[in-house]
Amino acid sequence: MTALSRGRDARRQLGMAALALGALGVVFGDIGTSPLYALQTVFSADHGAVKPTESDVFGVISLVFWSITLIVSIEFVLFIMRADNDGEGGILALIAKIEGLRLDSKGVKFGLIAIGMFGVALFYGDGMITPAISVLSAVEGVKVAIPSVHSIVIPVTIAVLAVLFAVQRFGTHRIGRVFGPVMLFWFAVIALAGLGRVVAHPEIVKALLPSYGIEFFGRHFGTAFIALGSIVLTITGAEALYADMGHFGRPPISRAWFFVVFPALTLNYMGQGSLIVGDPGTISNPFFLLIPHWGRVPMVVLATVATVIASQAVISGAFSVTKQAIQLGFLPRLQIRHTSAAEIGQVYLPAVNWFLLITVVALVIGFGSSTALGAAYGIAVTCTITADTLLFLVIARQLWRKPGWLVGIGAAVFFTVDVAFLAANLTKTEHGGWFPLSVGVVLFAVLSTWRRGSREIRDSRIEAEGSLRSFVDQLHAADPPTPRVPGTAVYLNARRETTPLALHASLEHAHALHESIVIISIETTRTPYVDEEHHLVVDDLGYEDDGISHLTVKVGFQEAIKVPHLFALACTRGLEGDAREEDAVYILSEVTIRATESPGMRGWRKRLYVALARNSVSAADFFHLPADRTVTIGSAIDL
Repeated sequence: MTALSRGRDARRQLGMAALALGALGVVFGDIGTSPLYALQTVFSADHGAVKPTESDVFGVISLVFWSITLIVSIEFVLFIMRADNDGEGGILALIAKIEGLRLDSKGVKFGLIAIGMFGVALFYGDGMITPAISVLSAVEGVKVAIPSVHSIVIPVTIAVLAVLFAVQRFGTHRIGRVFGPVMLFWFAVIALAGLGRVVAHPEIVKALLPSYGIEFFGRHFGTAFIALGSIVLTITGAEALYADMGHFGRPPISRAWFFVVFPALTLNYMGQGSLIVGDPGTISNPFFLLIPHWGRVPMVVLATVATVIASQAVISGAFSVTKQAIQLGFLPRLQIRHTSAAEIGQVYLPAVNWFLLITVVALVIGFGSSTALGAAYGIAVTCTITADTLLFLVIARQLWRKPGWLVGIGAAVFFTVDVAFLAANLTKTEHGGWFPLSVGVVLFAVLSTWRRGSREIRDSRIEAEGSLRSFVDQLHAADPPTPRVPGTAVYLNARRETTPLALHASLEHAHALHESIVIISIETTRTPYVDEEHHLVVDDLGYEDDGISHLTVKVGFQEAIKVPHLFALACTRGLEGDAREEDAVYILSEVTIRATESPGMRGWRKRLYVALARNSVSAADFFHLPADRTVTIGSAIDL
């Protein structure tokens, strides 16, 4: 091996290590802070159905270890993370792939997309519960370190959350640089805390054998089934591994998981299990009681920082998912602010941020403890994981053409585990599980209503707009010719085949058109990003040198849509005529939607769609158009 190749390998390894360190701070915050509350919730579930005896503790630790192994290590890291969409992951990436499949039954395809949409809706429920349970569980450590000040837990938790959400508008690209090292320190500390107990009482290592979990189920099936409903808390954040794959790539996430996170979690859970066996009274808070008395106050501080990082990752994920959902047509336009000029994925959505803050604070006050919140947490996680598994298996069979017997084996193994967790958590519906399910149902109604209504409005607009080619032909055939005035007019239109309503109105009311007319249609692809050289497609509409052209702009569903920048780029690439961005006037069609009694959507869905449309961000703001050069022409469409 030459010195040059050795140098390249060294740089590659260094870059991989840097990405793995970054992944620790963004990807693993949620699952990495689960030891704070998971085992405590297991032994307090259903009024202490799981007893702190050696046999029950060994059974629980065995189930914890093999749940993490099967669902996180095998199902997600080794399999589902292979189903990327041009490097991007998450349930929306799976939906985008499903939409691109050619299935024999449209009903089956619609059903799969609906399941994916419900998984997206439940993601928001997860995004509400994670900051609440994580920060609350960390601050609850005060009750162990300094019992006399237990009354400050709720106020301090709310204060920490308020600050966390208040700083979102500044972006996380600066403080994000320290997330990785902090979380590396966190995993080192919890690993050492568990290791000390394991070395002192090494018999707990036997709990890693699957036989203890199987025996636990055989001896106390009902109790073990109840335990599964809380053991699911140890795998919260599995979806984050997949959803954040686009930021770091699969190899760095896999390495960080297998070399740092998985070993640290295993040691800590074993340490907590050994502690409970030695002193059953420690089930009140085994995580903090595992720490020596002198280190509990510093551990409360470190745990609070770690849970803030975990919460930050979920909040940023909610922003990213919302942006993707808007681009893919599942949500109306919302205000999106880009907080970093260097990193395209750094976005802030004020409406989502404040909505999350209100619900998170309400959860902290309403449930009052991390143990109570644990009952609400599992359903959102298990439903989303089950949806991920189903869509992945369909893609493996239909897109990758894997053999039916192989997919069948995968389905049997994965669904057995996923459905067992889902069934166990459904028993907690009345004890808090109703919350994420309610959020999921409401948001699913919003997502499906917007998608259905947008398609009906699209059909009505196509009829009203008419063919663009025919419109241009009529202009050329007009006698006398249509007067043209100096300047460039840019019309935005959703479809490249139809004529913008604003262009019809300009001709009808002004009886004249600009010398240079550019019609821009924006197509959001099912890929997250589009190479700049493939962004633009110019069409002269069959007539050269008439000053009328059409520009198709292709953008990925992760990209910001800045029309002036894209138009200026087109002007440098041979756009017909003397069009210049700095002189252009942007003319928009603003459609007022009226709910009617006509057949189609149900009345309540029509009213919901109209309300969403009225409260969506204007096209001028969404497409970053200059306010002093934007003109809006209104029209109405019945729904």
